[in-house]
Amino acid sequence: MKIADYRNSPKKENPHSVDVTLLYDKAEAQVVMISLNPGQSLKPHITPVDVFFFVVEGKATILVGDEKQVVDEKCLVESPKDIIHCIYNESDSILRVLVAKTPKP
Repeated sequence: MKIADYRNSPKKENPHSVDVTLLYDKAEAQVVMISLNPGQSLKPHITPVDVFFFVVEGKATILVGDEKQVVDEKCLVESPKDIIHCIYNESDSILRVLVAKTPKP
């Protein structure tokens, strides 16, 4: 059994200059935990693969295509490939979102 402990997993360089922790990295999929402080966000971007976001902690504002919604903890949001998407922390507390890309880009 292989266990990835978020607290000890490696950080991943990213063009958004935010805290990204790599949890799973295989050809079939990649899973990271993104932590955003209040006021932080990703840059709107497009990926060539399907992505889903699972809000682990906090309240996220998520953009997928032309829809932008506030998403509560324990909710999952799908983002199909080739569509612009983004995560914003417009709250006053930490936001942690588990992000899975499948297959790995």
